[in-house]
Amino acid sequence: MNEVLEQLHEVLEARKTAAPDSSYVAGLYDQGLNKILEKLGEEAVETVLAARDLDAGGDRQALVNETADLWFHSMVMLAHLGESPASVLAELQRRFGLSGLDEKAARTED
Repeated sequence: MNEVLEQLHEVLEARKTAAPDSSYVAGLYDQGLNKILEKLGEEAVETVLAARDLDAGGDRQALVNETADLWFHSMVMLAHLGESPASVLAELQRRFGLSGLDEKAARTED
């Protein structure tokens, strides 16, 4: 799984120097953070709606597709801001085995 994220991250990094009209991601980078965040928000809403629809008997593949779009656009945002999926995976690893309540309480104290 990490390999796919690393490969995607490499592609996203390469798109930073590509001409805006050469790829969807290069175009997003060119439009700036606000456009990236707009797309991320749109994909988050679509993922929520797909989950709700699935719960009501809808299409399971639609949820998978929308979640893939959400993850993808999250990675575009991270790359635009100079972060990598490795940072997120390291944070998830750090949290593994911790009580969710304890972890949340520790974040709110900071």
